[in-house]
Amino acid sequence: MSPKKDIHDKLSELAGNLWWSWQPDVTAIFREIDPVRWSELSHNPILLLREYPPERLEERAREEMLHSRVNAAYRDWQDYMSSTSTWGDIHAGVLGFRPVAYFSAEFGLHESFRIYSGGLGVLAGDHLKSASDLGIPLVAVGLFYNEGYFKQVVKEDGWQSEEYIHADPADLPMNEVSNPDGSELRIQLETRTGVIHAKVWQMDVGRIPLYLLDTNIDENNDEDRKLTSRLYGGDHRMRIRQELLLGIGGVRALNAVGILPRVIHMNEGHSAFAGLEIIRSRMVNDGLSFHDAHRETQASGVFTTHTPVPAGHDRFDGELVEEHLGPIRDSLGLEYNDLLALGRVDPQNHSESFCMTVLAFKTARRANGVSNLHGIVSRRMWQSLWPWRSEEEVPVGHITNGVHVSTWLAQPMRVFYDRVLPENWSRRSGDPIVFSKFDKVRPTELWETHQSLKNRLILFARHRLLVQAKRNGLSDEQIQATQSTLDPQHLLIGFARRFAPYKRADLVLRDLELFEQLVCDDDRPVQFIFAGKAHPADEQGKQIMQRIFKMTQEKRFRGRVVFLEDYDMKLGRRLVQGVDVWLNNPRRPYEASGTSGQKVVLNGGLNLSVLDGWWAEAYDGLNGFAIGDGQIHANQEIQDQRDADFLMKTLREEVIPLYYTRNDDDLPLKWINKMKRAVRTLGWRFNADRMVMDYVKSAYLPAAGSESCDMRIIP
Repeated sequence: MSPKKDIHDKLSELAGNLWWSWQPDVTAIFREIDPVRWSELSHNPILLLREYPPERLEERAREEMLHSRVNAAYRDWQDYMSSTSTWGDIHAGVLGFRPVAYFSAEFGLHESFRIYSGGLGVLAGDHLKSASDLGIPLVAVGLFYNEGYFKQVVKEDGWQSEEYIHADPADLPMNEVSNPDGSELRIQLETRTGVIHAKVWQMDVGRIPLYLLDTNIDENNDEDRKLTSRLYGGDHRMRIRQELLLGIGGVRALNAVGILPRVIHMNEGHSAFAGLEIIRSRMVNDGLSFHDAHRETQASGVFTTHTPVPAGHDRFDGELVEEHLGPIRDSLGLEYNDLLALGRVDPQNHSESFCMTVLAFKTARRANGVSNLHGIVSRRMWQSLWPWRSEEEVPVGHITNGVHVSTWLAQPMRVFYDRVLPENWSRRSGDPIVFSKFDKVRPTELWETHQSLKNRLILFARHRLLVQAKRNGLSDEQIQATQSTLDPQHLLIGFARRFAPYKRADLVLRDLELFEQLVCDDDRPVQFIFAGKAHPADEQGKQIMQRIFKMTQEKRFRGRVVFLEDYDMKLGRRLVQGVDVWLNNPRRPYEASGTSGQKVVLNGGLNLSVLDGWWAEAYDGLNGFAIGDGQIHANQEIQDQRDADFLMKTLREEVIPLYYTRNDDDLPLKWINKMKRAVRTLGWRFNADRMVMDYVKSAYLPAAGSESCDMRIIP
C-alpha cells in the first residue's frame, strides 16, 4: 500500500504538469501560499514549493484553510488525466494507435518558460492546451532553449537592450527522457563536419507530452552545446543546425521513445527537415524507393504557413545545405541538385537558394494559412510552385487561428460567464449555441466586471512603471508620478505586439498634433498603453519603439501614454483582459492572422483594427471598429497615410463618442451592446477548441487515411 500523500506531495504533482497553468482554482492556491513570492518567481510553482518545505507548507495551508481546495484540485487533475469522455475519444480515437506529431520551433506555454518569442509560439502553446482539453492523441516536439528569448530592458533614452536569463531544468516541470534500461537517451545527427548529439526532455501539457531536444551536453563541442541556447539567435549556420535538430532530430527522438507518428504537422517551415527523415526511415525500414517513400510521406504531412512576409521564410545556400544534409542525401540516394530541388520553387534554377517553406510544401499533401485572407495571400505567393494551376486551384487552404479560452480569460470574467452561460460552457466553447444568448446579459454586470479588470490593469501598469523609473534613476517627483498614471474613468487603448516595421506601431503618431488633441481633450480624453519587443537585429523596429518611448516622456503626454517593457505572456494577459480597445494597424495583408484581439473579445474589450488577418473575416460592422475599407493602394506611402487618416477619423467619429455617451446611471449602453455582440458573434469562432477541431476534421483524419467518406468528382 502506497503511503498517504501530504499537501506538499499533491501540489508538487500538480506543479509537474502545466495543466495547472490554465486552472484558475489551482493558480489561486499557489498565489495564496505567498502572493509576493508568487509574483517575484514569475508564477513558477516549482520554485515556490522549494521555498516551502512540507512542514512550512502545512502551517501555511492551515492558516489559509487550503487543504480541501488542494484535495479538490488534485482529484480534478486525476479525473482530467484519466477521462475518456472527450471530443477526441469520439472523433479522433483512430489517432490513438499512432498519434499526430506537432513540430514547432517555439511554444508559448507560460511566462515562467521563455521558449517563445511571440504569436507563433503562443499559438503553438494554445494548440497543445486545446488538444489536451479535447483529448486529441497528439505529441509535440520542440527545442529546449536554456536562455530562451530575451528579457527586454528599456533604457532611459528609450533604446531596447536584451538580457538573456539561464533556465535551470530543475526549476521547470520537465524530466529527462531515459532509455528502457534506465540509461540516458541520446540522439545524434551526422553532418559533413561532425556529429551533433542531443538529449531529450519531456514536459507534460495536460494530456499532451512535449519533447524538447537539448544539445547542452558533454558529448558536443562548444559550438554545438550553444546550439539550443537561444531562440532565433545566431547566423544562418546556427539556424540551419537548429532546424536540422528540430526536424530530423525530432523524428529520431520520437522513434527512440517508441512513437511512430501517423501524421506530421509542421507548424511553420522551421521543422520541414522532418519529412526527409521520415522518407529515409521508410526507405531503410520498408525497402521503398525514394519516389514511393516521398509520396507516402507527403500523404501523412500537414503544413501550416504563418508568414505572408517574404523575409520571414528561411533560405540557405547550397553549400550550407550540403554541409548539414550531405549524409542524409547519401542515404536518400539523391544527387546534390536533386536534394536542393526539394527546396526550390524552380528545380532547374541552380542559383536559387534552398527555402524551408518550399520543402514543407513538397513534403506535405495538406497545407493551410491561418486566416481566410492569409489563405488567399499564400495561394498567390506560392502559385509558382504549381505553375499549371490557376491561383484559385493552388492547394493551400486556411484554418483560422483561435485562442485557448481558459488561458486568456480573466477569473472575474470567468465567474461572470459561469453565471450567464450554459452549464459546463467551457467544455464546449467552440459551439455557437453556448454564446447565442449573450446579448441578454445585464449590461451593469458586464460593465462592472470589465471595469474591475481595467482597474487591475492600471494598478499593474503603475507598478511596472515604478520599477522601471527607479531602475533608470528618475527623480523622486517622476517616480511618484507613476502612481497617478492612467485614469480608470478614461478611454484606454492598448497596442502590444512585435515591433516589426510593417505592424506600424507609430501609425497613430503620424499627426502628432492631432494625437495630442485626442489624448489631452479635457472632456473626452484618450489614454494609450504600448508594449512590444523588436527583434535584436531589427534596428528599424528599435527606432520605432524608441520614438514611442520618448513621446511617453514628454510632459504633455506623461501619465496619459505609457510604454510597458518586457512584453511577455504575463503582461499580455493583463493587457488583453483590461483595455477598452485593442488597436491593430498592420499593413494589409501582412498580418497572417493575429490572435491578441481574439483574447480581448473574450474579456469584454473591443477591437479597432485594419481589416487584415482574422479581423477581415470577423468584423460585421457592429462587433467592433474597422480602420479603412479593406482596399489597398499600390503606393505604400499613400496607403500608410490613408490608414492613418482612417484611424483618426474612426477614433474621433465612432470610438470616442460611443464610449463617452452615457445614460443616467453613467453606463455607455451602446458601447456595452457592442461588447455583447462581439462576445456572442466571435467568442465561439475564434478560440483554439474550434481551431483544433478543424485541424482534426480537415487535416489530421484525412492525412491519417481515416475519413469515412470522401467522394471525388469524375472530370
